[in-house]
Amino acid sequence: MTKLIECVPNFSEGVNLDIIKNITDAVESVEGVRLLNVDPGKATNRTVVTFVGEPEKVIEAAYRAIKKAGEVIDMSKQKGEHPRMGATDVCPLIPISNITMEETAEYAKQLAKRVGEELQIPVYLYEAAQPNKSRSNLSVIRAGEYEGFFKKIKQPEWAPDFGPAENDVKRGATVIGARDFLVAYNVNLNTTSVRRANSIAFDVREAGRTLREGDPINGKIVYDETGKAKTIPGSLKAVKAIGWYIEEYGVAQISMNLTNINITPVHKAFDEVCDKAAARGIRVTGSELVGLIPLKAMLDAGKYFLEKQQRSTGVSEKELIRIAIKSMGLDELSPFKPEERIIEYLLKDKAGSKLINMSLADLADETASESPAPGGGSISAAVGALGASLATMVANLSSHKKGWDNRWREFSDWAQKGQQFKNELLALVDQDTIAFNQIMQAFSLPKSNNEEKAARDKAIQDATRYAIEIPFKVMEAALGSMEVIKAMALSGNPNSITDAGVAALCARTAVLGAFMNVKINASGYKDKSYVVDVIYRGNEIERKAIALEAEIIELVNEKIGLE
Repeated sequence: MTKLIECVPNFSEGVNLDIIKNITDAVESVEGVRLLNVDPGKATNRTVVTFVGEPEKVIEAAYRAIKKAGEVIDMSKQKGEHPRMGATDVCPLIPISNITMEETAEYAKQLAKRVGEELQIPVYLYEAAQPNKSRSNLSVIRAGEYEGFFKKIKQPEWAPDFGPAENDVKRGATVIGARDFLVAYNVNLNTTSVRRANSIAFDVREAGRTLREGDPINGKIVYDETGKAKTIPGSLKAVKAIGWYIEEYGVAQISMNLTNINITPVHKAFDEVCDKAAARGIRVTGSELVGLIPLKAMLDAGKYFLEKQQRSTGVSEKELIRIAIKSMGLDELSPFKPEERIIEYLLKDKAGSKLINMSLADLADETASESPAPGGGSISAAVGALGASLATMVANLSSHKKGWDNRWREFSDWAQKGQQFKNELLALVDQDTIAFNQIMQAFSLPKSNNEEKAARDKAIQDATRYAIEIPFKVMEAALGSMEVIKAMALSGNPNSITDAGVAALCARTAVLGAFMNVKINASGYKDKSYVVDVIYRGNEIERKAIALEAEIIELVNEKIGLE
């Protein structure tokens, strides 16, 4: 499987778009590297660039970008709110898929060595790439910033890992490493006071603040027996934070790096800043994401804010994201476009979701055309998805029904299950057509000699197996959705009883229609023991679906009360 890493270099330029374009052009000059996001900040005078690809290609793109940044950025003239030490201030590599952190760290070392030796830029390793843990923290390395590094770099303990022990006047120094996915996140305040913003930052960040006698700001620092200053830890783990003023927006912000969103997710950080700000008489007005964010972080945030309202979390992915954006005010300073800010959306293969992204009219037209796909398999999956959607609708209506407030969690759980089946069946709409196309492609392979014939026969059998498995998954998912449908027929909002009935009809149709596709494709598969097994299991699913449909329809008719 393809190894993928992400690179998120931060360049000390956020105003001159031509300079930024020169750097991103260098990234895109490497074939196979995909530029995902360019996020300039005027007040911070800093641009965060995100790109992804196979490791060798990514480090080549990073090298070219670092080289170009050193040519077009003059650190002797650069000023900005964000701490910085070089034209390329920091360049982290992040494992995305099929690669370990250890492997990623080795690629970071390769890049750092090349930058130091070939470009003669002082380079420091950090995080997982730095074996000396006393100098693996970015903020510790960067302390003193560009101006202070002319002296700092001469200290034996701060000799660079690669490159000359001389701070470059024009390019400065850079930090290269490997780390887990980090979310850069700023919370906006209704104040212009940096001192008050910093007080809130110290309240929440893991490192906290220095312990002092008496006055917490001006009091005498308290030291331990080893002479080290004591600290009062902040309330959030895996969070780094400072306060600053952004002239561009006319507000102070809490600027945070969430280094492990499994420990402190974005929504928890937002709420904690809200609480600490309120305690100091300050109001949070919104927030700002810098760079990209994983889909799960946005979905978790949407669910979190819905649960606080005691509302069903079994809503669509799109709605969860909308709730997250509005709840955290992510669109206060600029529009927040999920398709441009969520990493999974940027990496999504659009060809794999062609059908489900069509309008209903276009899907009907495409199905009605002379093309053999989409056919019965895709339509079975689509009908099943509609059945699951109806059941989910009943669950959500039940969750919000007046007088049923104490049952919101029960129906929310059912709605979440319904959403899962709906999403699975929607994905299978395109997968069934892709499976059919793979069979057609296999049959079109050359067969002019024995070797080609053998390769063609294997390709046909592999494609046929896949074309059996996809509709079988439709059968399983549609049958699974009938558990939700039955529960809604039994205990859901009685005003929606017929919706549960229609959902059952859809689910049964999906099962029986998909089974037809399983059987027709299995007829051409040579592994007869597999065919016997899959047909046996298919018959069982069909039998259960027919029985459940009859049971649900009987319940529906009883509740309607008319014969």
